[in-house]
Amino acid sequence: MPPSIAVIAPGAMGSAVAARLAEHGCKVLTRLDGRSAATQARAAAAGMTSASDGEIAACDIILSIVPPGEAVALAQQLATAINRSAKKPVIVDCNAVNVETIRTIEDIVLSSGARLVDAAIIGLPPKPGTRGPAVYVSGEAAADLVVLGRLGLDLRPIEGPIGAASALKMSYAGINKGLTGLGAAMVLAATRTGAADALRDELALSLPHVQARLANALPDMLPKAYRWVAEMREIAGFLGPDHPAALIYEGFARLFEHIATDVQGEGTEAAQLVAFAESCKVK
Repeated sequence: MPPSIAVIAPGAMGSAVAARLAEHGCKVLTRLDGRSAATQARAAAAGMTSASDGEIAACDIILSIVPPGEAVALAQQLATAINRSAKKPVIVDCNAVNVETIRTIEDIVLSSGARLVDAAIIGLPPKPGTRGPAVYVSGEAAADLVVLGRLGLDLRPIEGPIGAASALKMSYAGINKGLTGLGAAMVLAATRTGAADALRDELALSLPHVQARLANALPDMLPKAYRWVAEMREIAGFLGPDHPAALIYEGFARLFEHIATDVQGEGTEAAQLVAFAESCKVK
């Protein structure tokens, strides 16, 4: 029998992970109270079943896949439910949080009698016919997740305690999303001053791999920018308040906040980024 699994929440990544598990015969529970019609439809399409807090607490494995700013609050909610349950599940925190945050979550989870696995999801949401994304896991309870590898997830245990997987996620995202933020800032500045075409042409000549990356990364970032704000601040916290590079990631947080506001408003700068990306694809 496959384990009982809950995935919270049914966002783009959570619902795709749930669909992968459902394809392998798992019944996947989630919380849908108060969620939008679109979220409920996405959960249904992924084969997820709405459940109460008590039913979720009684699962074998609970995957927490939420925006980083919601990770601690979700851990507290789960711990409250688990304290009332005889079952003590393994909670897998898959969120983009820094080492200090995951250790706070560890204290909350352990106080309920549950076990915690630190996880880092790297890659796009799973699609039929693909193996990814990679799910790196660390901590003593990571050995209890071997079954997830048999249920379609690309599980990659790494040596280290709670915090090791989060450190990997912070480091990787700091490079990956930081490059996107750097590109967005410079493309907008070049557009504002009439140099966008020249920038595109020079990138094509001297940094074609960077141009190709921005052509995909800039439009892909726009609907996610609001979620990246908290993640950039987690990376700043990962670096530490006295590290000069922490200021860079606080700056990226403000940039993505600015872009997210533009996306929800007039969309002027979003259109400029899309236009630059499209011009990079013209042969």
